[in-house]
Amino acid sequence: MRILVTGAAGFIGSHLCERLLGRGDEVVGLDNFCETYSAAIKRRNAAEVGVEVVEGDVLDAALLERVLSEGRFDAVAHIAALPGVRPSIERPHAYQRVTVEGTALLAHHMVAHGVRRLVFASSSSVYGRNRERPYRETDRVDQPASPYAASKRAAELVLESLQ
Repeated sequence: MRILVTGAAGFIGSHLCERLLGRGDEVVGLDNFCETYSAAIKRRNAAEVGVEVVEGDVLDAALLERVLSEGRFDAVAHIAALPGVRPSIERPHAYQRVTVEGTALLAHHMVAHGVRRLVFASSSSVYGRNRERPYRETDRVDQPASPYAASKRAAELVLESLQ
């Protein structure tokens, strides 16, 4: 398979790329190398894994158009996001833009280019104030405890609306 991985240079994204490459998939990464933690570490992650990474943002419609039109992807693994509950309290709008708007924009371009397979990295944070552990997929997800959780759930709803 030919797979686009957003957030490819981050911790989860780079490990996913490594795994996909290891099983023989063709992988192209997309990452903006934002400084949520060291961009140098992210660049090293990508280099060590050996994945080609296009530098850019999921909020860049022209870039998504170019990457998806040239890439002929079978699937997208959407890992790109701003991490962390605490920072989301200080910058809720940024989390909303990247997670919800970025996901919607990516999905729009996927549909336009016939890419029908998507794996979205959500978060256990969507289960919010549930007291039962471990969480189950049937648990309530309507009581987010942070802007981070709300943005992840909103992105899930955007994607569910496209099914």
